[in-house]
Amino acid sequence: MTLSPASRPKLAPKARLRWDKREAKYFLLYPERGLLLNATGADILQLCTGEHTVAGIVGQLAAKYPAQAREEIEREVMAFLAQIASRGLLDVEG
Repeated sequence: MTLSPASRPKLAPKARLRWDKREAKYFLLYPERGLLLNATGADILQLCTGEHTVAGIVGQLAAKYPAQAREEIEREVMAFLAQIASRGLLDVEG
């Protein structure tokens, strides 16, 4: 699987986001495991619905975090999505 700016990522059927009230953070849950997400990771995965391209996700995050360079955001988003995909937790179209 290759990610590109035109890819449309979405969570794999076995993965889901869940808000943890106690931690006040999102978890990415999958069979018998979970990842505690920081705010940026949660922002990225909330946009992984299959409707947005990676470029669209980067654009939305660049608008939300204007102090950070768009190129840096793109690099970090691509690296994060590649890591999540390598665990089988992301389906990618395109």
